Amino acid sequence: MNHAWSELKQRAMSPEAVVKLIPSNSRAFLHGGAATPTALVEALAKRTDVEGVRVYHVHTEGPMPILDKECEGRIRSVSLFSGGAARAVIAEGRADFMPVFLSDIPSFFRTRRIPLDVAILQLSPPDQHGLCTLGTSVDVALAAFESSAIILAEINEQMPRTRGESFVPFSRISGFIATNRPMHLHPPEPEGPIEGHIGEIIADLVEDGSTLQVGIGAIPDAVLARLHNKRNLGVHTEMFSDRMVSLVEAGAVTNKFKAVFPGRIVTAFCVGTQKTFDFVHDNAFVTFAGSDRTNDTAAIRKNPKVVAINSAIEIDLTGQVCADSMGHRIYSGIGGQMDFIRGAALSVGGKPIIALPSTAKGGTISRITAELKPGAGVVTTRGHIHWVVTEYGAINLQGMTLRERAEALISIAHPDYRPELRRTVAAIRHFDFGGA
Repeated sequence: MNHAWSELKQRAMSPEAVVKLIPSNSRAFLHGGAATPTALVEALAKRTDVEGVRVYHVHTEGPMPILDKECEGRIRSVSLFSGGAARAVIAEGRADFMPVFLSDIPSFFRTRRIPLDVAILQLSPPDQHGLCTLGTSVDVALAAFESSAIILAEINEQMPRTRGESFVPFSRISGFIATNRPMHLHPPEPEGPIEGHIGEIIADLVEDGSTLQVGIGAIPDAVLARLHNKRNLGVHTEMFSDRMVSLVEAGAVTNKFKAVFPGRIVTAFCVGTQKTFDFVHDNAFVTFAGSDRTNDTAAIRKNPKVVAINSAIEIDLTGQVCADSMGHRIYSGIGGQMDFIRGAALSVGGKPIIALPSTAKGGTISRITAELKPGAGVVTTRGHIHWVVTEYGAINLQGMTLRERAEALISIAHPDYRPELRRTVAAIRHFDFGGA
């Protein structure tokens, strides 16, 4: 513990006293991901003397008692990207969801399109210059900090100190608690044979010198695990986790050929285990930035051979990608998928990739469908789609007619569903698949 923090720590308050600074009818931002300030969330949920508080957040980790029915009328959650805790509550109508690009959220805060009053953050301890950092999540939190008059914080001695656009002057903090607790962890998902095969197919598409954007999950992890023999890879991504750290340790990532922040990994946030948090702590190789910068298509496209790997819930036979909902039920959000799909498409030698298993629910549902479910949100349009990968192969839909797209997508659907897909789309569009 540094000397400056040991003195400032004496000014720490209780969680109850900190959240007492949140006025009724205010708009508050809540730090998300591994940086979710759980003790302050729990204290806010217990306040019975407040009403009309709207809490804006992206996905969160850990308990979210402000979503409980007991908080109805006092506190209302607004998900800008839904996590597991909020899905059922949104479906019940007790919480709200806003479809928005992750790259647009900072401008919503700064221009007062969403007028914030309070930012509830988790920070690393201040250094000798009085500067804390936003730690694992700069993304939209930087703009929230800049746009709020009241700054409330959990200052956690185990929050990694991160480089880049991450600094928060301690002098701006209105009230804080001091903790020394483990971060919220997100261990890698186990890899199955389907994810492994998809990982192999995508790894073959990645050339030396490519710039990577990957999300979280078994498929991105499977890809990263198969890139250790590549050379001079760069990383310009929205987020990363443990498998990216292993790829760096293998010597595959140098960022040598990147045009934007050459020589450094660029990211907006990270999640994972202690391995990831130890890696980013005070690491000049990693630059954290706001999502308006990491997800800026104009910046992404400047990098060479951008390989953007993103997921989908379902894809119809015209190439429309649903990635945020299961029918009308909100699952996640728009996030940064379109930013990176378009950025990779405009990059010289870039490859925008949508990757997904061919089926869901133990093989009982085809994720390649003749038409999307009613209410399904189109995140990537059929005009933006390029590569689609399942365990049955990889196709590039660019330059294909609707009939050619249907044929190509059916070729990588699960064999059990191909005849039905062919019959259905032939009836809908009067396609003759025997034609030239």
